[in-house]
Amino acid sequence: MLYIVGLGLGDEKDITVKGLEAIRRCDKVYMEAYTSLLSFGLSSHGLSNLEKLYGKPVTVADREMVEEKADGMLAEARSSDVAFLVVGDPFGATTHTDLVVRAKRLGIDVKVVHNASVMNAVGVCGLQLYHYGETVSIPFFTETWRPDSFYEKIQKNRMLGLHTLCLLDIRVKEPSLESLCRGRKVYEPPRYMTINTAIEQLLEVETGQGQGVYNEDTNCVGLARLGSEDQMIVAGSMRQLRTVDFGAPLHCLVIVGSTHPLEEEMLEFYKLEGRTSEPKEDVTAD
Repeated sequence: MLYIVGLGLGDEKDITVKGLEAIRRCDKVYMEAYTSLLSFGLSSHGLSNLEKLYGKPVTVADREMVEEKADGMLAEARSSDVAFLVVGDPFGATTHTDLVVRAKRLGIDVKVVHNASVMNAVGVCGLQLYHYGETVSIPFFTETWRPDSFYEKIQKNRMLGLHTLCLLDIRVKEPSLESLCRGRKVYEPPRYMTINTAIEQLLEVETGQGQGVYNEDTNCVGLARLGSEDQMIVAGSMRQLRTVDFGAPLHCLVIVGSTHPLEEEMLEFYKLEGRTSEPKEDVTAD
């Protein structure tokens, strides 16, 4: 059996009872660590706490292992119980859907244990979940790569009066371009996009496209560390949020569409009130 278990958003204690029971039945436990992270990141102390609570050693699985070397894990699941742990909910990323398809094609039984994810936890800001359009991802821009495919999706959402959830890039164990050119992989330090950088990039794309989809006065909600004890939620214009220090990752951003009076009432609790400070650069881990 292959168990795909959602871990929730905060820390190791967000596991469900059903998920914990599944993990404790398994012979091998892997944890995906590139589409999202728990509050402790990849620290050895945090991983130790997780292993202590779950009662099993946990192998951290990076993108390369899951996308290119999953055959070994699936082979183990043919003859024993294997758990694959996913931060948030198992189907928050297409990689995990692919894993299920591959397992089923091999005749491996798959059992999924769901949990909270950013897709529903974002409702804490008061914007109703049924009033969201297509979710978009904002990747880190580079000197030679500045993709803007998300712009059209935001435009469609705003034409319909829908809110847009923007998931911000995280880069964990990514090989540098220079090392790839030299034929050997050297990995860059992990980086996590801040709300400040996301807004800068969004405004840059708007300047280039010039279709007036949004601007500095567009209302947004910035959310940091959703599901954690120190989660931070601030509502304001793009101009205002660009000046806020949201602290440690992970961050996400909602571009607000048309609002119901009840949504507006909830947003008032999160309006920017003297929280401005110089924003930090994107968080880079050693």
